[in-house]
Amino acid sequence: MKRLSLLYILMLAVVGAAIVGVLQLGSTLPMPRSTTGDPPGKAVTAMAHNSGLSSMLEGLMANLDHPLSHLFVQLLVIIAASRIMGKLFTRLGQPAVVGEMAAGILLGPSLFGWLAPEAFTFVFAKDSLATLGLLSQIGVCFFMFAVGMDVNIKHLRGKAHAALVVSHASIVIPYLLGVLLAYFLYSELAVPGATFTAFALFMGISMSITAFPVLARILRERGLSKTLLGSTAITCAAVDDVTAWSILAVVVAIAKATSLSGSALNLLLVLAFVALMVAGVRCLLPRWLGDERLAREEPSKGTLATIVCIVVASALSTEVIGIHALFGAFLAGAIMPESHDFRHKISMRVEDFSSVLLLPLFFAFTGLRTQIGLLDDLQGWLLCLLIILVATLGKLGGSAIAARLTGMSWRVSLQLGALMNTRGLMELIALNIGYDLGILSPRLFTMLVLMALLTTMLTGPLLTLFGTQRLAADNIQEPSCV
Repeated sequence: MKRLSLLYILMLAVVGAAIVGVLQLGSTLPMPRSTTGDPPGKAVTAMAHNSGLSSMLEGLMANLDHPLSHLFVQLLVIIAASRIMGKLFTRLGQPAVVGEMAAGILLGPSLFGWLAPEAFTFVFAKDSLATLGLLSQIGVCFFMFAVGMDVNIKHLRGKAHAALVVSHASIVIPYLLGVLLAYFLYSELAVPGATFTAFALFMGISMSITAFPVLARILRERGLSKTLLGSTAITCAAVDDVTAWSILAVVVAIAKATSLSGSALNLLLVLAFVALMVAGVRCLLPRWLGDERLAREEPSKGTLATIVCIVVASALSTEVIGIHALFGAFLAGAIMPESHDFRHKISMRVEDFSSVLLLPLFFAFTGLRTQIGLLDDLQGWLLCLLIILVATLGKLGGSAIAARLTGMSWRVSLQLGALMNTRGLMELIALNIGYDLGILSPRLFTMLVLMALLTTMLTGPLLTLFGTQRLAADNIQEPSCV
């Protein structure tokens, strides 16, 4: 032990002396010639002036202003705010995702930028938003991949007629109301240069979307997943998801195309890609992975790498085709193998990472675009209220009437309508697509974000209201099923 200690001390002494000697010799060398025209010794002079505490502080500030440090500051602020608001809303009886959506709006110019403009400008500097936006889009793509894995293809094949009628009624009725509403809002709230067709189609889709993940979470929290209402709602939402996102893909293809022939070509490419994924990749993927890999309790790194490559390649394909990367990610999730509970095992790993780290970035990025200050007059708030009423009337009312016509009681029909009126994150994704395409103005975007947040928050209270009160209409003779 003593020998090792002496050897260690001797090594440090010899190396230290050698370094000091080289530094002493180097100090006698002539100064290098300047290649930039600066006078010799300028850097040394600057270091001498900036020595001490001021130099350390300037160095710290320079490091803090580095893009990577800036991103870490944003992550800390966004994740902390999301967790706090998520827990707060959970205590208020709302899903945590609603609180995370609210946190995104509060971190934007509507509150944070209003209360502390200098701090807001530092945290969310304009030159740092591009990186934040890209990370948020990656988070949404992996979230949509998890949503695609939640869609039960067997349920869609064996869906009841009632679920099909209710689901499609919850799309076509609010879609029609959205298109009618667009006729009155186009001149005032559309982006200059946006065509009425694209504007009306996006208004329709913004009224029609149901948030399948939020709805499933509400049913689980209330213990309704295995009830008739729960199973019907899940089936309706699954059909709604596939139908609405298919319609949105068509709408995006039409909006991005510069001509009718361009729209037709985009749609053909979309159909060809879907056919390749469903008929080709979906059938071959179990063979590629092998039954042994599918059955493992913990997917291997190779398996996860393969899945990530499929998601990224699918997202890249739909982005290049001209719709959006998230459609490819959603389709990649929908074709994942179902044997050995493989979807659940992959979803647990993907969803936890995206929901904790990446999705809050998307909420914050959406909040930065949401400017409640744009609704600075009575007319703006009245228009916002009108949009909320039309959205609720179309989605909740359309679903409830269709459910009633299939033989359900008014109470169950209204509960189902309240569940289908849940928009949540899925609505925000669609709205951001419309915003990025230059169709939705910042003022209208803000109104629609508030509509998405409020209709989602109303789901729980309305579900409780319709479930605890016996309606006189329940005594009416039930109509025959469709």
